[in-house]
Amino acid sequence: MKIAWLLRGWIGVVSLSICLPCRAADEHSADAGPFVRALWAVQLFGTDAAADPRNDERTKLSLASSLAKNGAITKKAVENQLMDAKTFDRFAGDGPGIDFERVRDAIGKEIPASRRRLFPKLAAHLDELTTSFDRIDPSHLKAGEQLADWIAAHYETGKELPLVFVCTGNSRRSILGATMASAAAAYWGLPEIRGYSGGTEPSAFNPRSVAALRAIGIEIEPTGKEAPRGAEQAPNPIYAVRWGEASDAGQPGMETLEFSKHYSDFHNPKSGFAALMVCTHADRNCPIVEGASRRISMPYLDPKAYDGGEYESAKYAERRDDMGRLMLAVMLKARRKLCQEGKLN
Repeated sequence: MKIAWLLRGWIGVVSLSICLPCRAADEHSADAGPFVRALWAVQLFGTDAAADPRNDERTKLSLASSLAKNGAITKKAVENQLMDAKTFDRFAGDGPGIDFERVRDAIGKEIPASRRRLFPKLAAHLDELTTSFDRIDPSHLKAGEQLADWIAAHYETGKELPLVFVCTGNSRRSILGATMASAAAAYWGLPEIRGYSGGTEPSAFNPRSVAALRAIGIEIEPTGKEAPRGAEQAPNPIYAVRWGEASDAGQPGMETLEFSKHYSDFHNPKSGFAALMVCTHADRNCPIVEGASRRISMPYLDPKAYDGGEYESAKYAERRDDMGRLMLAVMLKARRKLCQEGKLN
């Protein structure tokens, strides 16, 4: 609690004391500010420990302190294990620290082409989520580490690597998770990683889930076609879901068809995927997912519990962002591992 209080205080000092001229490092945000730019730099170029979401609060506290005192990332960052000495010297040059201009330029050079293709409103929302990894639940962090390791072990440039999110009705959590995973992968330059969704008892793509995704800039449009109905015989429309601009030749697209279906539906991959169990019921009642290369349990509370109440839309947004944060943290860790292993430039 004391660390969180100090962090809020330092961030306030930074925002009041540092007024550096700047332009956007990319098209997604007009000015995220020196503190956020420094955080992004550590996520990209810092030590594994500093970029680890488990240490996110400590990393932010250290950065905020440095910026408030010096207006730059100083040599203290090396002592605090935010960055190794070789990396620091590469960016600092002959200067005493890495100033805001150097941070901005370094980040700008690392923006993946696939991130530039994300819809601007969505990209800006993902930018914001990368600043709150400290809000990821410890149990989800543990599951996310397993997933990041699996991705790093199976990723191949130019070859799709599918993740199948499984819940009971394939109506809320599985679709939210799959969509945010595809967007997060594109954000970190891994567009070959694609999210799919399925259920054990299919129903329909819930309108509240549709609204939560549209609210952050994801385009969702009905195709006019309907998939087979579930046991309740509710209409099961098929939607076109897009999170970015059309791709150049040879690049993965940024769209999919989404509807409620069994996880083994023909629309989903049949082998070589990671099955992510995002609800307790499906996790308990589906111990084996046929064709899965890896099965990982990461259950979330169903936002359905809030349907019809005052907090309905807020709770759908909360669940969307909870899953989005985790997927961004997973893709960041996978990207760093792939770069360290020479599998990704």
